[in-house]
Amino acid sequence: MSVAAATASAHPSAPPLYLRARPPTPDELGGISWLPALDAEERDAVMRDLKVASVGTGELLCRVGKPVTYWFGVIDGLLKMSNDSALGMPITFTGMPPGGWFGEGTVLKREVYRYNIQALRKSVVAGLSVATFHWLIDRSLPFNRFITQQLNERLGQFIAAREIDRMTDPDARVARSLASLFHPVLYPGVGSLLRITQQELGYLVGLSRQRVNQALAALQQAGLIRIEYGGLRVLDLDGLRRHAPQR
Repeated sequence: MSVAAATASAHPSAPPLYLRARPPTPDELGGISWLPALDAEERDAVMRDLKVASVGTGELLCRVGKPVTYWFGVIDGLLKMSNDSALGMPITFTGMPPGGWFGEGTVLKREVYRYNIQALRKSVVAGLSVATFHWLIDRSLPFNRFITQQLNERLGQFIAAREIDRMTDPDARVARSLASLFHPVLYPGVGSLLRITQQELGYLVGLSRQRVNQALAALQQAGLIRIEYGGLRVLDLDGLRRHAPQR
């Protein structure tokens, strides 16, 4: 079953996300990398405003054309950012594993979304309101540094994604796409082990599960990754980033 099909059938009567929201747990707060850099007043404001909710497989968290209301982060699970397939050929821009925060450019400009954010599996997300986000921008130097770094790293990621789109070698596409999911700045919650299935990776890379399986076997044989139960462990991140098509 494709993610597109899952979207149509997953939780058709589920209440809106804001009605499912709850305060974050201490463990969830502990996984937010930028929170410790704030001062006591700023942390208190964030903890009062921050909301956490579960999203089902195939559920859209953000939709093209909808106004931005929250800055989102991934607590657990896996999301993907893509264009609107109604406007042409579907393009997946990036996957977002645990620890990643996204959409800061949209929040800064207070504009509508130009992309969809969809859950590839049942996930837990956190949201900070636009008002609190801009309040932090106006007063917190550490938060500004974090956002500036996010924007810079994201730009580099999208430039790399454009290069990946032009690759015709499936092994190279899988290697480079995997490397982008192990980004230590954008996704600090991943570490060296990413919980992902071959089907989910196929959705992100645009290849069949069978072809992804072949590519992963080749990358494992090359000593770049190790396939483990329920996930992939990176053994040589620089090697994945440099992996080139076989000639």
